[in-house]
Amino acid sequence: MTNYEQFMNRALILAMKGSGYVSPNPRVGAVIVENDKIIGEGWHKMFGGKHAEIEAAENSKRTDFSGCTLFVNLEPCSHVGKTPACSDFIISKKFSKVVVASLDPNPLVNGKGIRRIQEAGIEVVTGVLEKESNWINRFFFKYIQKKSPYVILKIAQSLDGNIALSSGISQWITGEESRKRSHQLRSEVDAVLVGKKTALLDNPSLTVRDVNGRNPYKIVLDSYLTLPLDLKILKCDDRDKTIICCSVNASTSRKAEILKLAGIKILPVETYENGKVTLEQMLVDLTEKFNITSIMVEGGAEIFSSFLERNLIDEIQLFMAPKIIGSGIQSFNNFKINKLNSVANFNIVDFDKSGDDIQITLVRN
Repeated sequence: MTNYEQFMNRALILAMKGSGYVSPNPRVGAVIVENDKIIGEGWHKMFGGKHAEIEAAENSKRTDFSGCTLFVNLEPCSHVGKTPACSDFIISKKFSKVVVASLDPNPLVNGKGIRRIQEAGIEVVTGVLEKESNWINRFFFKYIQKKSPYVILKIAQSLDGNIALSSGISQWITGEESRKRSHQLRSEVDAVLVGKKTALLDNPSLTVRDVNGRNPYKIVLDSYLTLPLDLKILKCDDRDKTIICCSVNASTSRKAEILKLAGIKILPVETYENGKVTLEQMLVDLTEKFNITSIMVEGGAEIFSSFLERNLIDEIQLFMAPKIIGSGIQSFNNFKINKLNSVANFNIVDFDKSGDDIQITLVRN
């Protein structure tokens, strides 16, 4: 008897190979099985490229798939976009069965791909490793349903909740393995974001190192464009992937023109009464103008607190070192409540040793 979960798990592993390259499309892997043996497999490799189902079929070197089962972690598309409809392709290749993990939330597809395949007389099984599949495509799902990016806070802190000494020094609280995992996360999201203070104090490059993967967009919040021009993120080779979010007034300044001439993108955003950029509007604009479906917020405490206060966090990746700093800068230094029933609640969905540290994955309750 065919082990559906075994082959779907392989499809999920393949899907992850597209991380960072397929956005704003979903991560999709496909496996073709005949007599309980894999005869072809593939994944969606880049935005605008062939879909996983077609990759798997071509890699199998077959033209007729009668008697074969196709495993795919997301419902095959039923509309023509940058590529032909995968449901029509599956029908034309005469597959006997299709096993799907998740339905596609895109209204252009949702249920229609499966229905078209079933109407052609092909058996369809759904819901195999659905939870796992939904997780790897959580960025895509929010992008489709909310037209806003999925927001991850990446926090590296001490055991007593400090992300830096009182002087602002923060490198390095966590160890080498945690830094490597952080870079892996960077390679999978569309953008990383820091506040002006973090950009000044740490002067980060916000690039992917120590792992294979492409560099994400680099976003800095600088309402009045006061950052010096010699920072790493303003002098890097891929300056066209640096976005500075500032006030509407600052976006028309001479400093803004200098930055734009250097290849840096300026995103004007309306501000709150305190002069800070409106985070809600910024997120929508980043999706609309740059197709950004996921953002990892990397600091600092003021930015963490602002995202938390406005309930804009979908997930926290917490790296905690077994160190006690004492009086320092806490992760959410600026977040204050007066009643216990006002606390921000998150669910722990995973935890793991990360060298000498602990990595905890939390999602919004």
